[in-house]
Amino acid sequence: MFPYRDDNPRVGRPIVTVGIIALNVVAWVLIEGMGAESIIPRSLCAWGLIPAALVGHLPPGAAVPLGEGVSCTLGTVPRWVTPLTSMFMHGGWFHLIGNMWFLWLFGDNVEDAMGHYRYLAFYLLAGFAAAAAQVLTDPTSSVPMVGASGAISGIMGAYVILFPKVRVHLWVFLGFFVTRIVLSAYLMLGYWFLLQVLGGTVGALQAQGGGVAFAAHVGGFLAGALLVSLFKNRTLLAQRERLLSPP
Repeated sequence: MFPYRDDNPRVGRPIVTVGIIALNVVAWVLIEGMGAESIIPRSLCAWGLIPAALVGHLPPGAAVPLGEGVSCTLGTVPRWVTPLTSMFMHGGWFHLIGNMWFLWLFGDNVEDAMGHYRYLAFYLLAGFAAAAAQVLTDPTSSVPMVGASGAISGIMGAYVILFPKVRVHLWVFLGFFVTRIVLSAYLMLGYWFLLQVLGGTVGALQAQGGGVAFAAHVGGFLAGALLVSLFKNRTLLAQRERLLSPP
């Protein structure tokens, strides 16, 4: 299933959401060379979150395997900054585009409910929680973790608490057959969360090569669902309800 729109109009301008998307695109172009084979391995090792390096198991200059005979040398960037920098790095075009679409689809309404500054703080905290979940799952892993999906999972966790009954429109791909369905947000996002839990349960909690960081998704989603009550702005929510209520 792939969501393409929701029946949830926004009231304010999603300034922070657009800014985060722009930063991800800039990082992809200027730091990762739009996925160029000669650049992306170095950028992943320099700015990606490598659990073993973060906890001190890998020293600067150590070789880091990236899969399929590709490796890189661990750079001298302070590892404590990588939980932040890794949120703006991606492993490929589809990784970037998919993450930015989910951020755009769900982030604008969450920003509406929190206000710009609270939303930015919330996004970063959710990303840090996702990174912590991934590191705790396998602190000896030398595989770089990159992507905004942990923080975006936090956005999705907040969305399902704030707007559980909003209708989400999805494409469903069944082999060569494609159809459209509409689900309430709590069903669509609940199903997505269940897939992440099941993916981790079968032993894929730590991303391998081009794999999925299930632990980060689960950790980010739970953090978002728990933190939303602290970050939502009741004044903005009341204003939003007045403006969107039918006359």
